[in-house]
Amino acid sequence: MVIAWSNASHSAIVTLKKEGRSPYSFGRTMRISECIACKEFPCTDINHDRYLVPSIDLDPERISIAMISEAAPASPADCYYASGKPLFQQTTVQAFKDAGVSVTSTRDLIKLGVYFTTAVKCGKTGYGIELSTIRECSFILAKELALFPQLRVLMLMGDVAIKSVNHIAKTAGEERVIPAGSTYKIREGEYFFRGKRVFPSYLQAGPSFFIEKSKRRMIAEDIASAMRLVKQ
Repeated sequence: MVIAWSNASHSAIVTLKKEGRSPYSFGRTMRISECIACKEFPCTDINHDRYLVPSIDLDPERISIAMISEAAPASPADCYYASGKPLFQQTTVQAFKDAGVSVTSTRDLIKLGVYFTTAVKCGKTGYGIELSTIRECSFILAKELALFPQLRVLMLMGDVAIKSVNHIAKTAGEERVIPAGSTYKIREGEYFFRGKRVFPSYLQAGPSFFIEKSKRRMIAEDIASAMRLVKQ
């Protein structure tokens, strides 16, 4: 895996500085897709035609929560930041409404300091994703999260996101962030990663969100807890 951090993100930051702008000051934006990328696409169990990194301009200093779901959607039109009414936006907005947060769009949530991304940047070809693929993409996710200096909360929406962050910690020689076990058993614990509170939860992006009411309730509880934490 070759991460375009040393080239793309460095170039983006250098450009901002040449223009007299700081990428890490309030009111200044940077485009995430210009800062991280996969160049070699070594994974074999996913659809590289559905490779998707958030192409959105935002002020990284204003992001306090990163919500990490599973993989890129089957269609780019359904990603968090697509125009219209993309599926990922619909289910995620509903999850926040369930938690008592009055929003109507991804844009509203960004204004509240929430950033959305996926642990795996390409689309799935089957039900699951191989651990080797999660590990490869975790290097991109690590660089992505490092773009946000004010992060206080990581919301890990499903097993893929949990495994990805655990691998980031392992690669750095740190202890695993989330212990092994069923999510419903471990989600009540308090977990931290590099000073950030970490919430293990369930997948909120996509059609599966509407299937199990018990998981939907727990997602809402986890979101509410995260929002209360950043408001303190």
